[in-house]
Amino acid sequence: MVTPVILALDYAELESAQRMARLTAPYVAGFKVGLELLMAVGPVAIEAIRDTGVEVFADAKLHDIPNTVGGAAEALGRRGARWVTVHGSGGRTMIESAIQGLRRGREDAGVLVVTVLTSLDAETLGETGVVPDIESQVGRLTRLADVTGAEGVICPPSQPPTVKALAPRLTVVTPGIRGSGTHHDQRQVATARGALDAGADLIVVGRAVTAARDPVGALNDLMDAT
Repeated sequence: MVTPVILALDYAELESAQRMARLTAPYVAGFKVGLELLMAVGPVAIEAIRDTGVEVFADAKLHDIPNTVGGAAEALGRRGARWVTVHGSGGRTMIESAIQGLRRGREDAGVLVVTVLTSLDAETLGETGVVPDIESQVGRLTRLADVTGAEGVICPPSQPPTVKALAPRLTVVTPGIRGSGTHHDQRQVATARGALDAGADLIVVGRAVTAARDPVGALNDLMDAT
């Protein structure tokens, strides 16, 4: 059974990531190659994980001047990334540059705009100078994602209804999915079922599965949890 899970391969070396990818490939919608693996191994990790036959979500969280972001997105697309993340706070021109660059690298790839990180709550969001209202910030960046032509957004698990109300066409990807263990460094969390029922299209799951003794069993348990 394929689940709506993007499995986060948060490893510092490629062999472990490949081993987990081969084990879980029949059961997931995609694999996340994030900053840890990208920095430790490089973009070659995208090609290596894509060899499993499952699409790769390059969670690079690009945020720089538009020309630089466009070039970086193009490079990730050429490596085979199906999705690439950019910070919505980089602004409209940056997002548009990312979309154009990514499509030069891979025509069917799409940009996912990061709205609010799950590690931020209202207080920590306020510390950054943003009005400390998570729903308003998600809404603002959802509108930006929609008008620029991004494929979707990354939002906290409480916010899919906000996104769907404003831009129903956008794919909603939700991290912060908890299993039965600790929540680690995420402040905004939900169960897999809770996030999906709220309107998420895809959910990003990491340690709840990859740290389990039986990762495939943990995937099934996660989808069954309420």
